[in-house]
Amino acid sequence: MAQPDFTNLAAATLDSRTAALDTDPGPADPTDFDNLRGRLAAVRDKLPPLYRTTFHDPYVNTLNQLGRAGFTDILLDDPTRESTGGLLMDSAHAILQNGEGFESKAIDAFQEVVSDLYDGFLSEEDRRGVEPPDKGVIPPLVKFGAPDFGPYTWPIDATSSLGCEAGIVSLPPSHARSGLLGWATLGHETAGHDILGADTGLKAELAAAVRAGVMAAVNRQALARYWSSRIDETASDVLGILNMGPAAGIGLIGYFRGLGNGKLRSDGPANDPHPADIVRGFLAAETVRLLDFSDAGAWASAIEAETMRDVQTIRLAGITVTVAQAKSMAKAVAKAIVETPMASLEQTALGEIQNWHDSDEETVASLRDNLRNPGPLAANLSGGFFAAHVVAAAVTLSIAEGNVATVQTRMIGLLKKMHDSNPAWGPLFIRHPGNIKRHRTYVPQAAEAPAPVAKSRAARAGR
Repeated sequence: MAQPDFTNLAAATLDSRTAALDTDPGPADPTDFDNLRGRLAAVRDKLPPLYRTTFHDPYVNTLNQLGRAGFTDILLDDPTRESTGGLLMDSAHAILQNGEGFESKAIDAFQEVVSDLYDGFLSEEDRRGVEPPDKGVIPPLVKFGAPDFGPYTWPIDATSSLGCEAGIVSLPPSHARSGLLGWATLGHETAGHDILGADTGLKAELAAAVRAGVMAAVNRQALARYWSSRIDETASDVLGILNMGPAAGIGLIGYFRGLGNGKLRSDGPANDPHPADIVRGFLAAETVRLLDFSDAGAWASAIEAETMRDVQTIRLAGITVTVAQAKSMAKAVAKAIVETPMASLEQTALGEIQNWHDSDEETVASLRDNLRNPGPLAANLSGGFFAAHVVAAAVTLSIAEGNVATVQTRMIGLLKKMHDSNPAWGPLFIRHPGNIKRHRTYVPQAAEAPAPVAKSRAARAGR
């Protein structure tokens, strides 16, 4: 087994810390009603047809219905932008930043990652036998801003209140140039929160499965409630790893350390909707252990050992738990989320829709070589690779060796090239570019093409 290399994790964590201390707010909120409407009209045709009709036009219609007075009232009622005022402004930013070219290279790279993660969950190949989500079937739009909030998302069940048919994912503006490990959180935001909000009943089913799993593990109602009441954040961690592999797990650990005092927090207050950092580390390890690639055990053990370095007295909503109990609960939670068939998914488990395979690891290894030494892509990448692979390669390279800023610059450049050829951002009305492929009745042996590298993502080949 290949042993994960965390030699440079401290430097990657410091990079996250530097990004967290960068207070650049990005573009100012467009609070002038008439000016905003003019800017929105000017950028409409710069968006692809898909987002003109499903996001731009419904948003403009909502503004017109509100009028200047209603628009102003919403902003005055939410001065800290925590609720409807924040949603109203962020929806405008998502349109304007894409249309006006704010941090144009980074925002296109960011959009490519989010589109890839969402499209992966919806691809015909991976979702065979599972109906499309009840609400959102269009990848979220992205924006930079609100650095105090860190990475976050407005899921489709929030943006639909404005008539929009896609969610929004946000990163602090500093992440356009630093904070590489923050890009590892995009699996949590997109393949996690946005997917969980798109299927009616999925969160409730997952919460019930987690509650039963924790009860079986430690037989304590209060701890079962602790985990099940945090299902949105907990399941998002798991889904991020299913979609981006072990890089999402170790990336979260480094990122959380950078946001705090250099250690994972062992205390999880009752009023925090997230589980304590330390049990999220154990959860990451146990989720990785369930992945379908050969080195899953080695990666899981390495992530668990890294988590153990920060362990202090563990308290979850005031309840002191032992390390053994914390690990046991994390194992039960991971298994419940990854392996329990869900009625809302036609009796399919999340781990059956997305997972991480040896082919994904091989692709990531080749991409690490390319990010280390830019040049023509390796021959084995000709069958196709995806944005999640690129981020995973950049994260694992940055925590092993090299200059983090250089790796991020090269990652953004490669993702930008991928975005430029993404048909969903071209002149055609395309919802899921991964489903655009020729279905042949027969392939002659002499003309047979090599299978796409990432077989679990085969339906998205061609980008």
